[in-house]
Amino acid sequence: MKKRPKCIIQIPCYNEETTLPMVLGTIPRQIKGVKSVEIMIIDDGSSDRTVEVAGELGVDHIIQHKQNKGLATTFAEGIRAALELGADIIVNTDGDNQYPQERIPDLIQPIMDGSHDIVVADRQTGKIDEFGPLKKFLQKTGSWVVNKAAGTKIPDAASGFRAYSRDAAFKMNVVTDFSYCTETIVYAGRKNIPITSVAVTTNAKTRESRLFKNIWQHVFKSASAIIRSYAMHRAYSVFLRLGALLAILGVLPFIRYIVLIIIEGGLVSGHLQSLIGGGVLLLVGFLLIVVGILADLIAVNRTLHEESLEHLRRMRYQK
Repeated sequence: MKKRPKCIIQIPCYNEETTLPMVLGTIPRQIKGVKSVEIMIIDDGSSDRTVEVAGELGVDHIIQHKQNKGLATTFAEGIRAALELGADIIVNTDGDNQYPQERIPDLIQPIMDGSHDIVVADRQTGKIDEFGPLKKFLQKTGSWVVNKAAGTKIPDAASGFRAYSRDAAFKMNVVTDFSYCTETIVYAGRKNIPITSVAVTTNAKTRESRLFKNIWQHVFKSASAIIRSYAMHRAYSVFLRLGALLAILGVLPFIRYIVLIIIEGGLVSGHLQSLIGGGVLLLVGFLLIVVGILADLIAVNRTLHEESLEHLRRMRYQK
């Protein structure tokens, strides 16, 4: 970046009066090469003193929800507010003090260099003592699936400690209601937004996650978010491949039946069920291919709509 950027650090919060002082106490207020560092709290309907504590500790901007709207909505609202406030770099961290806020200068450095537009902190989950073998395996597997879907190489796709350039923020659209983490990586891969990671070491655990009740609920919700994001951004590929596979499987019983006719020298009885099954697979495969074509047309419209939204954002939030 040629000019000294303005950095806004957003913190989605829900009942974080105990841990918020630790988070705010480790955020650097001055960063070399950065014009100013401002802190923004997005309170998602807390019932404790989160807002009061934020005010007492000198938070620059406070957005307050009357009721809980969820992390994804809170994150998206923070991005919009940061753009409106003129942020050149937007950093997202959590209110539970999981992430090492003192590493923010390292997190934003690839954006400062102009080499990348999104930076995701790699928590090195394999080294986190609080994570059991199953959770470590699922975190690694989940990141692998996200990277396959997005065409990226982010070691810790579930990490919420991230930095976005202003340009990347203009392009971001969050539509899932569970978590923005996987969706924004898939989106970055689809839009060819330069994305990288920086290895960090997490702080000691302060509380259980409020996004899910247990590991299996987390797996289900994360898998649903990944599938939805991938299908939404690459619908044609998903439906075309699945439809083609079913169509091929549907043809096989007919090929087998034709071979038997040739061998026997005439019509063969006793294969009606397999032929019906093959016909059903052919029909379903054909329908999925048609759905894929329609989904591709919808995706084209979505792309045009996203470009319009980006243009409107740039006009609305121009500095």
